[in-house]
Amino acid sequence: MAAEQKYQGAHSHLVTKIIASYVSHHNVGPDQIPELINSVHKTFDTLGKAPEPQAALTPAVPIRRSVQRDAVVCLECGWKGKMLRRHLSTRHGLTGEQYLKRWSLASDHPLTAPAYSEQRSNLAKELGLGRGGRQSAPPPVSEAPRRRGRPRSAARVARDGA
Repeated sequence: MAAEQKYQGAHSHLVTKIIASYVSHHNVGPDQIPELINSVHKTFDTLGKAPEPQAALTPAVPIRRSVQRDAVVCLECGWKGKMLRRHLSTRHGLTGEQYLKRWSLASDHPLTAPAYSEQRSNLAKELGLGRGGRQSAPPPVSEAPRRRGRPRSAARVARDGA
């Protein structure tokens, strides 16, 4: 019992210091101070305790239907598009890896519509990308060798002959 009172005394002293510091650096109305005190007390009470498990996530669409031929659907909100990575980062603040982990998806789960991936792959092959450079076009040939140094004036070239 004495130990608990000692803890409560130290606890109250720390709460007081935190509130005083916060109020001195922020504009806080008198009606907000009781809420602030309760919030700090609750935070101290939860320190050292295991966090409560989060509720199971419910996807916006069934996982099997999240990948279609021409589109992929976000499990967070149901947004439908060709690529999810930009949507995930701007709308939900998630990377592709975080999204896959959050929904317990395999690392090879597509975040890009299969038809769009295929279209981009064909375009890259047509351009010769991914084969160590372009094989079909020879290197450009220069017309005349370039001179080094300072360009000569027209009068000097006429006088010297070169």
